[in-house]
Amino acid sequence: TAQPVPYEAYAEVIAGSGVGVVETAGRSPAEFIARFKQAGVKIVHKCTAVRHALSAQRAGVDAVSIDGFEAAGHPGEDDIPGMVLIPAAARALDIPILAAGGMATGRSMAAALALGAEGVTMGTRFMLTKEAPIHEAIKQAVVQGTERDTTLIFRQLRNTARVFRNAVAEEVNVKEREPGATFEDIRPLVAGARGRAALE
Repeated sequence: TAQPVPYEAYAEVIAGSGVGVVETAGRSPAEFIARFKQAGVKIVHKCTAVRHALSAQRAGVDAVSIDGFEAAGHPGEDDIPGMVLIPAAARALDIPILAAGGMATGRSMAAALALGAEGVTMGTRFMLTKEAPIHEAIKQAVVQGTERDTTLIFRQLRNTARVFRNAVAEEVNVKEREPGATFEDIRPLVAGARGRAALE
């Protein structure tokens, strides 16, 4: 991240606020599980690989969100699409799985259920609802986009993220491919100020 995240403080607020379900992601949620369970919070851990899902299951999460390579945000580094990853996770796990990544319609949900998921999670799709406080121009850009209008950034940093293809994303791709490139070289482009301004 561009700035350190106070995970412990977030976990404490969640546990003390009557939140019923939390989704964790990235590093192992093991250090927060006891506190969440004590507060009656159900834990869904976002995983991009079956091995990570098995680790989360051993740690005591209640369910996993298994994110295929199609996912926006961070799809992991293994590049396994949902059609392969969802049934592999369903075979390997004893806890419920939710399918994520490219889920946007009843048809994608039906496919996920057929592959062994108990449900789906959606992110980008909810940006497009009337209730979402997002500028209409952003919503229309996503609606008018095609399957070729995302790109992957941070590949060279092994922290891959799928984002909407635009001039900033293309500039990030160019800069991160330069020999010896580090996060500091692209920090001004990805620090989040432009995204916040666009949403506001």
